[in-house]
Amino acid sequence: MSRETMTDAPPLLTDPGALAAHLADLDDLDPVGVDVERADADRYFRRAALIQVGGHGAAVLVDPLAIDDLTALDAYLRERVVVLHAMENDLAPLAAAGVAPSRVEDTAVAAALLGLPTGLEPLLAEVLGLDGNGEKERMQRADWEARPLDAAMRAYAAADVTDLPELWDELADRLEATGRRPWYDEEVAAIRAQPPIEERRDWSRVKGVGRLRDDALGRAKALWRARERLARETDTAPGRILGDRVLISLAEQPPSSVRELGRRGVRRQAVRRFGADLIAALEGAPPSTPTRHARRATEADRARADRLRALRADVAEGLGIDAGVLCPSRVLLGAVLADPHTPEELREAVGLRTWQWELLAEPFCEALDLDQAGTAAVDADDGDPA
Repeated sequence: MSRETMTDAPPLLTDPGALAAHLADLDDLDPVGVDVERADADRYFRRAALIQVGGHGAAVLVDPLAIDDLTALDAYLRERVVVLHAMENDLAPLAAAGVAPSRVEDTAVAAALLGLPTGLEPLLAEVLGLDGNGEKERMQRADWEARPLDAAMRAYAAADVTDLPELWDELADRLEATGRRPWYDEEVAAIRAQPPIEERRDWSRVKGVGRLRDDALGRAKALWRARERLARETDTAPGRILGDRVLISLAEQPPSSVRELGRRGVRRQAVRRFGADLIAALEGAPPSTPTRHARRATEADRARADRLRALRADVAEGLGIDAGVLCPSRVLLGAVLADPHTPEELREAVGLRTWQWELLAEPFCEALDLDQAGTAAVDADDGDPA
């Protein structure tokens, strides 16, 4: 069945009174599907350009750019279970618009833990037998802040929520049947407990920073901090100020003037608005900064991390889920470099949730020679840790 045949193009609601009336038409929905189309690609803070609410073939499209007071929507959602797909993308812009649902479920998280596709269209196709309309790529590039929204955009937006309640019901049943509902509940709780994405950014995650020598690391950190400050103050996407690749290049070979920034890959408008601040950050950077790890990784360290990676892949394959869902690859080498001496230290270094640790504790501890008592195994011949 095609999704495009199930939902017409509902109107875009721009009047608070009309919003309350249309929500009343959805009064019987619980759970209710919710989605957000954002218009913040060039902005630092996440912003909703469209909020969709619906289920079972009906949808309401809310214009948060036109309606300042969304109290009616907030009250409606607080009384219901709200089904989102990838809640991490939607909760912050909803909150910024004054909408904070209390009970939330996430079909993308459920799908990942069941080994199903996490994209909404392939997930709907596999679980409910619904085919997409082939518009996703085009609609992802669409300007959702532009007005008016044409009928095709409104129909596409509505289709993103009309099937979410039914999809969640099926996924919830599968989570219960497989015994994975506790995994799911822990994942959702962890996502909801996270600070906003703006507060989780970290300079050490910039691609390429790991290869920099200490003095360049100091400049990279100073540039990153200046970029974050400027981005927050002007609500500008960090990449519009200074791309990561350019940031690394400037840290390695710092320019001597604002004019030189343009020749080094900084956008012309960014040079005019932010160039002086970027040069000041470079000039004020400390001569060096500590490396991220207490020691450099050796070949033996990398071999141990590869062993953990292989063990994780084996366990994930047996569960039928993606290995990255079970444990991210990026944490494994860091865990080895932390030199854990007990299972507790290993778990802290890897940063696993309870359900993940229960599945990986035994193989990981064996790989790093941590015995049942929680101490490093000792070679009987020389008394040194194995």
